[in-house]
Amino acid sequence: MPLHPALEPGRVAVVTGAASGIGLAAAAKFASLGMKVVMSDVNAGVLEAAEARVTARAARKEHVRICIADVSVAEEVARLKNFAFEEFGEVALLMNNAGVEGGGGVLGDLEKWRRVIEVNLWGVIHGVNLFAPAMIRQSAPSAIVNTGSKQGITCPPGDTAYNVSKAGIKVVTEALAHELRNIEGCKVSAHLLIPGFTFTGLTRVAQKPAGAWTAEQVVDFFIDSMSAGDFYILCPDNEVSRALDEKRILWAAGDIVENRPPLSRWHPDYKDAFAEFAKGAAKP
Repeated sequence: MPLHPALEPGRVAVVTGAASGIGLAAAAKFASLGMKVVMSDVNAGVLEAAEARVTARAARKEHVRICIADVSVAEEVARLKNFAFEEFGEVALLMNNAGVEGGGGVLGDLEKWRRVIEVNLWGVIHGVNLFAPAMIRQSAPSAIVNTGSKQGITCPPGDTAYNVSKAGIKVVTEALAHELRNIEGCKVSAHLLIPGFTFTGLTRVAQKPAGAWTAEQVVDFFIDSMSAGDFYILCPDNEVSRALDEKRILWAAGDIVENRPPLSRWHPDYKDAFAEFAKGAAKP
């Protein structure tokens, strides 16, 4: 299958949250495809170390640039956009990937809540609003990829702030895809990356759990799905199959349709009913 045309050698990718995890794996993959890459992160020291790893995969050293930026601040994202266009003249692929966790429950610390929403959700909104108009004007096949989460769809109890931020990214990306396809002559596509259980810096464990995918597996799956024209890039992992993910998503939507209690998947009165509903989902 041919790659999405935004991924052609010589074209330019901008990745936020590129110092580690999925962002670093994506930047390295893009460099290995012969693309020019702008890596952005808020952590200067970690980003510089990551730059060396990505440069080793690039066709030429000067094809990799770094830009320190806090995506929660619109002015810094604007500076990132200007830097990318000044250095390389275009942006073929924007990957709004920067994210943090740890906001906590609905009655949790408001400052933690604010930081998670500002980075995860506003970071994507800033990226979309500041990059998309210029990418549309390029009149060349391009793509915007926003990193969401299954937690933004099924909303498991626990880190509500994170769930809210990722649910917002889903809504923003769906609206972006709709608007782009209704702009005459627009050659920019939008894609929602929905990783499964992935071993990244956010997992806070030293060794990869058996059930987790690597960040590199997620990136390979995302590139194949994007190249196939998928909008929803729903990644499995070593524990959860696509079939089980579909059951969980359908059950969550069914809470509204069936007028069940919210988050009924975790409600003791519905434990057996969900288990029976999900039984048809074969494990990988």
